[in-house]
Amino acid sequence: MSLEIAVAAALFVGVIAYAVLGGADFGSGFFDLTAGGSRRGAEVRTLIDRSIGPVWEANHVWLIYVLVTWWTAFPSSFAAAMTTLIVPLLLALIGIVLRGASFAFRKYSETLGQARLFGAVFAISSVLAPFFFGTVAGALASGRVPADGHGDLWSSWLNPTSLFGGVIAVGTCAFLAGTFLTAEAARGGQTRLAERLRVRSLAVGAVTGAVVFAALIPLTADAPTLSDGLTGRAAPLIVLSALGGAATLLLLVRRRYGASRATAVIAVASVVSGWGFGQYPWILVDHTTISDAAGAPATLQGLLVAVGVAAVVVVPALLYLFRLTQSKEWTSGAGH
Repeated sequence: MSLEIAVAAALFVGVIAYAVLGGADFGSGFFDLTAGGSRRGAEVRTLIDRSIGPVWEANHVWLIYVLVTWWTAFPSSFAAAMTTLIVPLLLALIGIVLRGASFAFRKYSETLGQARLFGAVFAISSVLAPFFFGTVAGALASGRVPADGHGDLWSSWLNPTSLFGGVIAVGTCAFLAGTFLTAEAARGGQTRLAERLRVRSLAVGAVTGAVVFAALIPLTADAPTLSDGLTGRAAPLIVLSALGGAATLLLLVRRRYGASRATAVIAVASVVSGWGFGQYPWILVDHTTISDAAGAPATLQGLLVAVGVAAVVVVPALLYLFRLTQSKEWTSGAGH
């Protein structure tokens, strides 16, 4: 494996981690948005606060990791993407900021009206941020980011591939979050709430799966390079994603909530990996390959060392945080 491919692989590990961990957080906003009024939706929103409260900031570590690694290792492609896709990236950033602020402010609202306002901002921002990230992925994958940057500010992300990418991003985030929240409710003894969330998660999963495979049709004409990759070298990953999604739906039907979380992660990680393998060896499809965009060898070597150090320092701390939030003590203590 060449040096630049190793760095690209390390970069894409961050993409997958953010898609899974950050995606589950973003998806909680969909269930917050559709929970109902203040009385009917109180139980769902309390569960969301308890579930993502300790980890939602930590999960953004992966976004920072991806951006810094991309900028350092493949600077020309990073500049091209930033100058072409500044609009959706800025909208996604605004969504992240508004989401975080409103999530915190909702807890300290003095009136019900303020709580409703901040709750609405949190929920809507949680849906819009992954949508715009999805459009960015679609723009990169469909060859709409030229090598020298400064592509069209609007058609680059307002096109079939990007719009499907945005919808799929929202759907996969909601599917992950629904599966996780259902398991969390069941683990906490909230049987009725788990049943409500189970039904919604099944619906979201079925619709998202249909959209993912429906998107393969317009991709043939709108993003032929990606389409060829998805039906070629990435086909096993797409099949694995389909199997993971189907297994998750079956496990939810059978109320096997713990196992359903694992298969949901497999489904999402596989479809994101399929995108990466599908467009390989391009970093900007049809314009710039990974090798052409790579920085100086010394920079790549130093970056791999930094990634190794970060893996040793950061990953264990994150795993310990997730372990704490899944402990019986946390579940029982959160209800008091």
